[in-house]
Amino acid sequence: MNNNVQRHIITILLDNEVGALARVAGLFAARGYNIDSLSVAATADPSQSRLTLTTAGDAAVLIQVVNQLRKLVDVQEVQDLTGQLHLESELLIVNVRYPEGQSDAVDACLYRHRAFPVAVNGDISSIQFAGTGEAVRAFLHDIEAVAEVLVLARSGTAAVHLH
Repeated sequence: MNNNVQRHIITILLDNEVGALARVAGLFAARGYNIDSLSVAATADPSQSRLTLTTAGDAAVLIQVVNQLRKLVDVQEVQDLTGQLHLESELLIVNVRYPEGQSDAVDACLYRHRAFPVAVNGDISSIQFAGTGEAVRAFLHDIEAVAEVLVLARSGTAAVHLH
């Protein structure tokens, strides 16, 4: 891997207009950047959304992409949170089945990671966990050691700059 490649978290405040999200994604695709994670939702102002995406790439090229994002008519604000003080989190919901006698091991894993079951049906539990991408990966690794993962869903990263 190129030494200049690093993970970037970009937040974009944009107008809720048809095609705005496609134009943002198109800028990354045109430069050959893969969007690893994408999360978008309305803000307190329903006419605007906050889009948070993660990508990996060369910082110099990403600066060009960020500058081009700022020129899009629907974009109100762009921040690259990489290297800045910020809070980030993603949500994981996972259905697991655990063998008889493993409930204590599953409970211990949930306790260690501060995850919790949101539904239980016999030997299948639906578990919710929120944390950084790294924390989600660690939780998945640990839960897979004590239970069978049946299905999982992960949100994209949500992030805000801390002042």
